[in-house]
Amino acid sequence: MDQSNHILTNLTRRSFLGNVTTGLAGVGLMQLLSGRGFAKETNWQPGQGMTHHPAKAKRVLQIFCPGAASHMDLWEYKPALEKWHGKPLPGAEDFLSFQGKNGNLMKSPWPFVSAGESGKMISSLLPHMAEHVDDIAFVHSLQSKTNTHGPGCVFMNTGHDTEGFPTAGAWLSYALGSENDNLPTYVAIPDIRGEPPNGKANWSNGFLPARHQAIMMSDQQPIRNLARPGQLTQSQEAASRELLSEFNQNFAAQNPAETELQARVAAYELAARMQLSAPEVSDLSKESPAVHQLYGTQDRNPLKAAYARNCLLARRLLERDVRYVNLFCASRASGVDGLLNWDAHKTLKPDYERHCPIFDQPTAALLTDLKKSGLLEDTLVLWTTEFGRMPTHQEGTAGRDHNPDGFTCWMMGAGVQGGVSYGATDEFGRRAEVNPSTVWDFYATVLHLLGFDHEKLTWYHNGLDRRLTDVHGHVLHDILT
Repeated sequence: MDQSNHILTNLTRRSFLGNVTTGLAGVGLMQLLSGRGFAKETNWQPGQGMTHHPAKAKRVLQIFCPGAASHMDLWEYKPALEKWHGKPLPGAEDFLSFQGKNGNLMKSPWPFVSAGESGKMISSLLPHMAEHVDDIAFVHSLQSKTNTHGPGCVFMNTGHDTEGFPTAGAWLSYALGSENDNLPTYVAIPDIRGEPPNGKANWSNGFLPARHQAIMMSDQQPIRNLARPGQLTQSQEAASRELLSEFNQNFAAQNPAETELQARVAAYELAARMQLSAPEVSDLSKESPAVHQLYGTQDRNPLKAAYARNCLLARRLLERDVRYVNLFCASRASGVDGLLNWDAHKTLKPDYERHCPIFDQPTAALLTDLKKSGLLEDTLVLWTTEFGRMPTHQEGTAGRDHNPDGFTCWMMGAGVQGGVSYGATDEFGRRAEVNPSTVWDFYATVLHLLGFDHEKLTWYHNGLDRRLTDVHGHVLHDILT
C-alpha cells in the first residue's frame, strides 16, 4: 500500500478536521506572502502588492516644474553658447519655433559651477541642489512629441499627448494597490500658485477605475469635508455609515460595471478612516524647528514658504507609505509669460531669479531628509518638466521659446546610479544628439525599478492593450545600479 492510500485508509474525522484547519492556515499564509512578493506573469494580480520581478523601489516622488524649465540654464552646461553668444544658430538662421522667429544664440545669464565628487556642472542658481548631484542620474537627451504646454504636461505624466489616459501614479496605484489603508495610494500636491497646464489631467485615472485617480492635498488646501458635522454624535455617524455601506454594496453588486460608484464608495470609506489619519499627516507643527529651518517653511518669500511646506508634507506622506506623490513647483501660464511658471519667453533672467530660490532650498531639503531617514533606499525620486527651451533668444525679447527636441529630466534614489549624465544635446542644446531618449524610455525605466515589465503592465481599452509607454520604450540600463 502506498503512502497516499495509507493516509486515506487511516483518516479519522478528528484528523480530517485538524488537517483542514492547518491547510487553511497555509492558504492564508500564502495570501499574505503573495501580497509582498513577485510572481511570474501568469500568476501576477494587480493591486496585490505583487510585481513582475524584484523591485528596487516601492514608492515614487515625482517633482514637476510646469512651464518647460530650461535645460541649458539649469542642468546641462553648454560652453559653446558662451563662445557663440550673439551669433546666429548655424543652419537655423530663419527657424520658426512655437512663438515665431528666433534671434541669435544666447548664453546662460548665470555661470555654471562644478559640484560634487563627480564634478557635475550645474547652474549657480541652484546652490542647494548642487549638493545632491552625486546621487542624481541626469537624462539630458529627452524629446517630446509636442511643443505646447498643456499636451506637453499631459504627455510627460501619462505617455500620451491627449487627455483621457492614466498618469504614472494611477498606473502604480492599479498595479500595486495601497500600503496604507488610512491614506490615499496616490496624492497630488499642487502649487499655491495654482494647477499646472491642463489641470487635473496631470493626475487623472484616465480609463482605469476611478479609485486610481490622485487625491488633491496640499498645505494650503487640506482635504475637504473630513470633519464630522457638529450635530452628529460619533455613534450616530457610525450607524449612518453602516447603513449607507449596506445600500451601496447591494447596489454595487447589482451593477458591477459602475466603477464610478465603486470608486465613490471606496472614497467615502477612505474618508472616514482619514478623519484621524489625514489631519495627523498634514500637521506640520509636529516637526522640529530645525526641520522647518532646513526646508524654509518660514521664509519671508510666501511662495517659497508655501512650496517648502508642501515639500515637508510630501515627506510625511512618503514615510507613511503613500505609493505615489506628485509635487508641483509652479502652475499654469498667466497673462504674463514666466510669472507663475517656468515659461520664460520674454524675460528669462528675472523669471528664473524668481523661480529658482523658491525651488532650490525646499527641494534640496526634501532630498536631504529622505536620504537621512533611509527612505531614499526604496523611494524613487523623479524631476520632470514638459520640454526644454531654445538656445537662441526669442526675436525681440530676452527669453527663450519652446524646444521639444531636447531637454533634461532626472532620477534619484532606489536603484539609480548617482553622479551620472546619460545622453546629451548638441553643443548648443538645440537637439538631443547623444543617446536620444523618449518619455516612454524614461517611464520604462521607472516601471522597471518598481518591479514591472512595462510591456506587460496593461489595461484593455477600446480594443487595445493600453500601457503607460504606449507601444514604445526601452529601459535605460546605463543609469541603474
